[in-house]
Amino acid sequence: MQTVKHALKQRKSLLFLLAIGNAIAFSTWQVLLNNYVIERAAFTGEEIGVLQSLREVPGFLAFTVIWVLFFIRQQNFAILSLMTLGIGTAITAFYPAALWLYFTTVLMSIGFHYLETLQNSLSLQWLDKKEAPQVLGQILSARSFTSLLVLGCLYVYFMAFETNYLVVYLLAGSTCAGIGLFCWLAMPRFEDTVIQRRELFLRKKYWLYYALIFLSGARRQIFVVFAGFLLVEKFGFPIENVVLLTLVNAAMTTWLAPRIGRLISVIGERRALTLEYLGLIVIFTSYAFVNNITIAIMLYLLDHLFFAMAIAIKTYFQKIADPADIAATSGISFTINHIAAVVLPALLGLLWVVNHSAVFLIGAAIAICSLLLSQLIPDHPLPGIETRMAIKQA
Repeated sequence: MQTVKHALKQRKSLLFLLAIGNAIAFSTWQVLLNNYVIERAAFTGEEIGVLQSLREVPGFLAFTVIWVLFFIRQQNFAILSLMTLGIGTAITAFYPAALWLYFTTVLMSIGFHYLETLQNSLSLQWLDKKEAPQVLGQILSARSFTSLLVLGCLYVYFMAFETNYLVVYLLAGSTCAGIGLFCWLAMPRFEDTVIQRRELFLRKKYWLYYALIFLSGARRQIFVVFAGFLLVEKFGFPIENVVLLTLVNAAMTTWLAPRIGRLISVIGERRALTLEYLGLIVIFTSYAFVNNITIAIMLYLLDHLFFAMAIAIKTYFQKIADPADIAATSGISFTINHIAAVVLPALLGLLWVVNHSAVFLIGAAIAICSLLLSQLIPDHPLPGIETRMAIKQA
């Protein structure tokens, strides 16, 4: 009992609980979405593109988090965001109509994107720079392990019983909201270690971070929206296999994420991101021409694993940032991350109808741009040494 009480007083414990609640709701929402909208709402590439673009609008508006922080503390806002995510997920399958799905998606997304913004901000403020890569890897691992448990239960359920999307969405969303309520009632209110600036700004010295975040958001949308959709539409992937594939992804990430965090600590952010972007160039190019279901599955698994390398972008920013800039920049960076995300799914949804290969070739081009920019990260990023060009100027 004393151990539990002590754990509840730790900032890291709250970060882990937020990640676990997030995983329960969002992994369920995401893994069922393509099959649900195709089977129940007769979606095509056009409707799924619109839905995914709407989903990213709250991410685009993430900069507004800094204004809300005038009225509510970061920790409380994060917990309320988790509860909003849960509610939006819970009511997803009430009506299999496009307008209802657009509404619930936006509600779920408001909670999800504010939560992601605030958890990123709190993590970079609360974690020591030396431990940040490893702890962020552990949090990602806990999130993936939670997804593994959830998806394992879903797989058993879909194999044993007739599919009932309403029950699954309701249960997952309610559990997420319940974790949020527990965090609100049981966790102490932690004091901020550094007073955060509460105005919007763009700093010239962070330009490389902004650019990497922008390109990351663009190519991530191509994977999130269209990689799974390819499996269902082109290869007729059934729901139980989609769940099983996502379960395998979660198992691999659970094991690899802490190791990737340690790897980033050893080789540095530039080398880690170089590995990620080289892999993504090959994967997206292969997606464009794949006609074999086994190869498509392998690409999907490899693609998902490379996302863990994105920890390096966060730790790069932590090393170059003024600590008082972290909350505002976290909100602004999520907006930058979602500029392309708001537009790309709808536009690429139209392109998908004409030629799906072109969609993935655009993803490969984005990965090439990311690779080139990542080479500007110094071996040892510091305030005042944000890029390798700054070293030459000095």
